Amino acid sequence: MDNTEPKRIILIGAGILSSTFGSFLKNIEPDWNIKLFERLDQPAIESSNERNNAGTGHAALCELNYTVEQEDGSIDIEKAKEINEQFEVSKQFWSYLVKNEEIQNPEEFIRPLPHISFVQGADNVNFLRKRYEALSPLPMFEGMEYTEDLNEMEKWIPLMTKGRTSEEPVAASKMDTGTDVNFGELTRKMMKSISEHDNAEVHYNHEVLDFERRRDGKWGVKVRNLETDKVEYHVADYLFIGAGGNAIPMLQKTKIPESKNLGGFPISGAFLVCTNPEVVKQHGAKVYGKEPPNTPPMTVPHLDRRYIQGDQSLLFGPFAAIGPKFLKNGSNLDLFKSINPSNILTMLSAGVKNVPLVKYSIQQVMMDKADRMKELRKFVPEAKDEDWDLIIAGKRVQVIKDTEEYGKGFIQFGTEVVHSEDNSVMAMLGESPGASTSVSVSLEVFEKNFPQYMEKWEPKIKEMIPSYGRSLIEDSDLLKEIREQTAQGLDLE
Repeated sequence: MDNTEPKRIILIGAGILSSTFGSFLKNIEPDWNIKLFERLDQPAIESSNERNNAGTGHAALCELNYTVEQEDGSIDIEKAKEINEQFEVSKQFWSYLVKNEEIQNPEEFIRPLPHISFVQGADNVNFLRKRYEALSPLPMFEGMEYTEDLNEMEKWIPLMTKGRTSEEPVAASKMDTGTDVNFGELTRKMMKSISEHDNAEVHYNHEVLDFERRRDGKWGVKVRNLETDKVEYHVADYLFIGAGGNAIPMLQKTKIPESKNLGGFPISGAFLVCTNPEVVKQHGAKVYGKEPPNTPPMTVPHLDRRYIQGDQSLLFGPFAAIGPKFLKNGSNLDLFKSINPSNILTMLSAGVKNVPLVKYSIQQVMMDKADRMKELRKFVPEAKDEDWDLIIAGKRVQVIKDTEEYGKGFIQFGTEVVHSEDNSVMAMLGESPGASTSVSVSLEVFEKNFPQYMEKWEPKIKEMIPSYGRSLIEDSDLLKEIREQTAQGLDLE
């Protein structure tokens, strides 16, 4: 492709990934034409919406599934370091957008909030102690505190210690540099900025129906205007699929080889929510526990303080529910339509290999409020039924694929980037920590799919992300400098 002519790129979906990619693109290539299509009438209605996720700025400060205990008893901290660095990259980009007035009022989408790990039982206490010993000497986890003293915990998490009578050992670690992030508000701010860009068009109530690979190498995109029912035809050099749970069906419609042997397992999240001010004010942190044995990372229980449009609440969960929809506003036929001759063996293999996950999901579906309150009381011993209500959160579609290492039907937890061999199609699949690491994901897309432009783009990228090309893991002075800058830029001091 010619590197000098402005390109046309179509973005599908108006969530955190598309809005991040679009915000990035309009800064590094302001002459390129951007068209974004969203099936719903607003941005951030699905998984990016603040009421459909826990709002954790995933920085591996408290999430225990990023530090896995090995067979020899040691703690693997590599994933934690990677996630922490990626969140620092995200904060740099958000700070740049605020500084350049592309978005305003950072306090509306990010707030400082301690991140705490809390475990129960001798084995888990031993794990958390070893985790603390492995992480706390690192500059990026400087300031981490650890205690097995319930009196000390009372200062950190009074709601969780009140009425705790069990003699079972407990432990907690705390980082005061955590955040609560309203990804819905952040998405809306970035989408507004994209819509005001001279070379961008944002179309809501527009559903992408199909794709056609043209003889000239470009992509024809068939789109239905849901307000008029008129079918439109658009042409693009590149496709970016950031459609959340619907990304897998969208990718399959392109018929590129990379869409074969790929499937998805949809899981709904549910949370118990408390809005009683007397209860809410007693808990000012995000507290993550340890996932139950033989369950996937998505099962990690956590109790979160939330700040949403001026309202404060507590959220506990997640509780899983299974159903065939790929989106909260999707169809009960989504899962069945996604199964085809190329992936049916992949899907069947996943079912055979992941019986514990299926069993866990069914058990979760069978739970009533009394069962859920029992789980909550492991965190909040004196929780009252009348203070907590159940809400259904967003959909998460776990990627199922064939790999050389794990064979057919491997379930991928986390965010997956898929792209065509000619780099004209890019798709973001999967789930957490995607929102928190969306800037690093976008950078990965640019580096893999636009290598011919990277030399030209690098100065602008470094302006937006000062640490670009350098390691915040290895360079502690740079890490300190970056954190000071972003704390000031995002009003986190």
